[in-house]
Amino acid sequence: MMKKTIFTTLAIGMIGLSAIASNGEDKLQDKNYKIDTKVSKVFWTGKKVTGEHTGEVMIKNGEMNTKDGKLIAGSFEIDMKTINCTDLTDAESNKSLIGHLQSDDFFGTEKFSTAKFMITSVTAIEGAKPKENNYTITGKLTIKGITNEISFPAMVLIKDKMVAQAEIKIDRTKFDIKYGSGSFFENLGDKTIADDISFNVVLSGM
Repeated sequence: MMKKTIFTTLAIGMIGLSAIASNGEDKLQDKNYKIDTKVSKVFWTGKKVTGEHTGEVMIKNGEMNTKDGKLIAGSFEIDMKTINCTDLTDAESNKSLIGHLQSDDFFGTEKFSTAKFMITSVTAIEGAKPKENNYTITGKLTIKGITNEISFPAMVLIKDKMVAQAEIKIDRTKFDIKYGSGSFFENLGDKTIADDISFNVVLSGM
């Protein structure tokens, strides 16, 4: 279900990218694109020894800033209280996992209801082909009140609309999310949870 949802969302995004690319000559302009929170999402994947879990979390607000038709800055907030799980079909198991993710063992959403990413630098990838990663983005990611710098490639196309997609991998322990980490606890066996969390971020703005 999770993969189907991602592919559907990305397909919609790609249609939007094609429409942007075919909409006549590039219009070089300075503009702030407000992120459409109804269609923009973060898809997450967390892995453990015995398998993995997947889910979604909603974008709360944000904008992307351009100059001469190129991305130069931007930021967005994630509503951590909207985190869900898409792979567990049993209602009780699903509810239990979400409760655990919202607890202080993981994201502590009662105290830290939002996470935030703010771009600090943007570098265009020379020779990038259409519908491929065309920017390297560096910025500050804040989760549970802890901020770390991350860098990742992203695909961003800009014209009348803005569509962006990136796959980001972070080390959760750097944000004080150490539950089940083999880097901090011994003899966890098959209860070990991977330190890395993968995020597939899909943004759309106007």
